[in-house]
Order: sequence, then structure tokens, then C-alpha cells
Amino acid sequence: MKGRTIVLDHIENREAAALMVDGQLDDFLIAADAPAPGTIYRARADRPVKGQGGMFLTTPDGPAFLRQIKGLAPGALMLVQVTGYAEPGKALPVTDRVLFKSRYAIVTPDAPGLNISRSIHDEDERDRLLEIAHESMEGSSHGLILRSCCEGEGAAEIAEDIGAMLAHADQVLNDPGTEPELLLEGDGPHVLAWRDWTDPAEVVTQPGSFETHGVLDALDVARGISEPLPGGGYLYIQPTRALVAVDVNTGSDTSMAAGTKVNFACAKGLARALRVRGLGGQITLDLAPMPKKDRRGFEASLRAALKADSVETTLAGWTPLGHYELQRKRGRIPLSEVLK
Repeated sequence: MKGRTIVLDHIENREAAALMVDGQLDDFLIAADAPAPGTIYRARADRPVKGQGGMFLTTPDGPAFLRQIKGLAPGALMLVQVTGYAEPGKALPVTDRVLFKSRYAIVTPDAPGLNISRSIHDEDERDRLLEIAHESMEGSSHGLILRSCCEGEGAAEIAEDIGAMLAHADQVLNDPGTEPELLLEGDGPHVLAWRDWTDPAEVVTQPGSFETHGVLDALDVARGISEPLPGGGYLYIQPTRALVAVDVNTGSDTSMAAGTKVNFACAKGLARALRVRGLGGQITLDLAPMPKKDRRGFEASLRAALKADSVETTLAGWTPLGHYELQRKRGRIPLSEVLK
């Protein structure tokens, strides 16, 4: 099936959303029991961790950990926002720079100013969007970022979105409470799909759509360790407590260039394979043998593929043993922890 399809359904009574591109599962979101990224708390500072430059905080959903705590004293109340999912047994990762993000607009209370996405290049369009921003933000001290999907959209829809985020910001920032409290829940999979999957797509919402559109079959593959690659190669993806190990295998290809070909296929397909599995943290690639002269091309291909990925990833580089390492934000809950 050609084209993009967004499928909204439920699995095991959990809200879930799948993005199918040309018949292949390109992204997958599912609700978890843990607080979702974007959740905002009023938290109380508990105790500093001097060796790590951070502090544990108390929230209604358990301990949280905040880095860069200069000037923060134990007992102080503050607003924090969940940035990702915690590893088992660890505190929630949070930041004190809260954002209010929607499909078109991001309201930034700690960063005043009106900004337009740099991916919008047309000057007339930028001027139009800036005018909408000025009108919608009049009288507000908050900052605003208009996202790339604003390009070509109607002024009324953009203004409505800005207004909704401003209302959320004012409600949270002006809350008079004096105890740790949940102030705003993070978006669920269906809202996230509307918010972040902004390219044109068919949207399917009928119950049972995961089965009829091949999502369940694709998830069966994602729940295993083997990920087929174009050309007959495979990725074997195995999470451990310390890191995610990815073994690149040439499969049935026995040609002289088999290693180079499968490594470049890995570079193009790795982000999708990790994304649908919800895997983050330290990633170590055990690549197939290839000449050292091809390493630069491999890195360029990997960097280009990750640039289009929605999950922040840092390329750490080569190890003395010839492995390649990445550091990936834990912005998703691992699929294996949600679907048993």
C-alpha cells in the first residue's frame, strides 16, 4: 500500500497510534503506565546529589531527578516537566524549562520572543505568520515558536492553537497550590499523532484497524530481535541493562561488498527500527566488515537518516574495536515493557 496512513486504535486497552508509510510501520506510539513526557508537576526539592550536579525532587508520582540545580535549596517548590521515560528503578527525568507544545505552536514561558521555524524559507509566508503571532500574543509576556507545519495553514487554525497553549500556560503558571501536584498531563498517543505526524496522510480511526492495516503483523516483527534490511541483510537488536546492542548481519549475501552494502542499509533503517521499538540510551553497533575508507560515507548516511528522525540522537563515533556508538534520548517507552 503506497502513501502515508495514520492508524488510531487500542491494544490491550491501551491507546495507540501507528504511522504506516508505503505499507511499512514507520512509527508507533502506545500509552504506558508511567507519566508521559510533557507532564508538568509542581515539585518540591528534596536532596542534592553533589557528584552528579543534580537534585532529587518529590512529585505525586514518585521521585524525579533534575540536573543543573544552581541556587536551588531543599524544600523549595518549582515547576518541572517530564522529558522522557525513566529506566526501571530510577527517578523521572525532568527539566525546569517548561514548554506548552501543540501542532502549530510552542509557548515558551522562560524564553520571550516570537520565532518562526527556520525550515520555512518563503519571506512572505514568514511575514504572514509573524503577523498572526503578534496578534495572538498581544499582552502576553511568554515566548512563542511557530512550527514548520504552520506553512500554508489558515490564520484561524493557527491562532486557535496559540490561544489554547496560552490558556494552558496561564493556568499552570498561575496555579496557587503549595504542595507537590500534577498540573498538566502529557499528551497521549492519539494527540501526539495529530501533533507531530503533520505530513499529509489518510487517518483511520475504526476499531480493529491495526489488524486490517497490517500494524499487528509489523509489531510482531518489532517485538522480536530480528529486523530485515533491503538486500537480504538483518539487524539483530538486543536491549541489555547497560545498552542496546545492534549486530549487523549480511545474511545470504556473500559478495565482496556485502559488508559495505548491509552497513549502509543499516544506516538508513536504524532510526526506524529503534523508533518503533521505543529504544533509547546507549546504542552500540557491531557492523559488518567493511574497508575503513567507507566509514566516512557510512557516518554521512547515518547522520542524514537521523536528521529526519523525531528522537534526538548524538553520534559518539568509533571505538577501538571498530564498533560505532550513539546516545539516544529515552523519549519512548520500550515496546517490550508495554506489550508482553
